[in-house]
Amino acid sequence: MSAKAKGEFDRLREIFARLGPRAGELGDDCALVPLGGTTLALSIDCSVEGVHFRTDWLTFEEIGWRSAAAALSDLAAEGAEPVGVLVSLGMPGGASHGAELMDGVADAAQTVGAKVLGGDLVRSEQYLVDVCVLGTAARPVRRAGAQEGDGVWVTGRLGGAALALAGFRAGRRPGGSLGRRYSHPEPRVAAGRWLAAQGATAMIDISDGLAADAGHLATASGVALEIALERLPCWEGVAPLAAAASGEEFELLVTLPATFNAKAEFELTRIGECVRGGGVRLLEGNTPVALPAGYDHFAPS
Repeated sequence: MSAKAKGEFDRLREIFARLGPRAGELGDDCALVPLGGTTLALSIDCSVEGVHFRTDWLTFEEIGWRSAAAALSDLAAEGAEPVGVLVSLGMPGGASHGAELMDGVADAAQTVGAKVLGGDLVRSEQYLVDVCVLGTAARPVRRAGAQEGDGVWVTGRLGGAALALAGFRAGRRPGGSLGRRYSHPEPRVAAGRWLAAQGATAMIDISDGLAADAGHLATASGVALEIALERLPCWEGVAPLAAAASGEEFELLVTLPATFNAKAEFELTRIGECVRGGGVRLLEGNTPVALPAGYDHFAPS
């Protein structure tokens, strides 16, 4: 396989292999570091102009919020309680929107009880917001851990992010709750902590799309995930298959023991189960459906 043909996860596997024993446990939503009587959860997420956001679509406050929310969503997937964020900010030399960007970062962090703890500011050719998040986890939930017989559940409704993105691409800024879904996504921190306390066996946030992220969880856990399309909670006007492909949803995909029957105070839907085997099986009735591709930063153009 040529370097040009390598996808994002081929490149990651190459990096992991090169690091070898010099690295810790890689490939999950957060790094975990035992610290005294608790566990420190850390993650980092970089948002780049022209890749993750456009300044003609969003305000700088909205760009800051989205960048922080994407990183905080990793803590949610771990069942962690956020403590703070560190931000490396890159800005063109003539730009003057750093304070607005950081307003958005701070507002997003504040909604989950975190503070801005510091960062770095550099000159760059385009805007870049690199957010490192720190939290603590009493009972961390990894991508590995799902067992045969576990139920597969998802928070919220899916497809809103893709629907809003289609509007922007068509030259129409979406308004109301759909617009806010895109400009101010909510990291499901409280839901993640509740699910961890309920005995979640594995969890991941939906950033690349439900189908793709279910595949990551299945691979880490060594099970297959069977998901019924008709059970997917979809945003109004979004077909189930489109909802399964929609990225940057920042909802949580979680597996829970078959005995789980607690009542959540947020939207939580059972969409399938874990079975013997590997990979993801999307079903429409009893008929398998081809998996939609997830987002890949290095997908062939």
